[in-house]
Amino acid sequence: MATISSRARSGAHTPASEEVRSVRDRSAGELLAAVTADVQHLFRQEVRLAKAEIQEEAAKAGKAAGMFGGAGFAGYMVALFLSLAAVFGLANVMDAGWAALIVTAVWAVIAAVLFVLGRSRMREVSPKPERTIETLKEDAQWARHPTK
Repeated sequence: MATISSRARSGAHTPASEEVRSVRDRSAGELLAAVTADVQHLFRQEVRLAKAEIQEEAAKAGKAAGMFGGAGFAGYMVALFLSLAAVFGLANVMDAGWAALIVTAVWAVIAAVLFVLGRSRMREVSPKPERTIETLKEDAQWARHPTK
């Protein structure tokens, strides 16, 4: 005795039976509407998948950024304690005030050099997406004159 699935008993069509029915019993307009609906459904599924992947990758990036933040703080602490060690080391050969001033001057020079380098690199940054603007202009030109 053949078994009938609960889905078949409930009157639901299986994909294969629906496909056979659609080819034999449906008009071209109904077939086109079905194809359009399937494409829309597929597109929505792809968008949902892309969103899920982006959220997953954003969570990974957030965790990595947190680790970079921790590493930055640890680096700051290293610089602080190395500076203190340098001050105490220099204090053995000179007055502690002069030792602190020398270490501060070294950090001031480092800060000035980094500032100048950062400013020069920042001047090279263009806030406009030049290549995108150019391709959009080309697309607009092609849309106006598609035969050229």
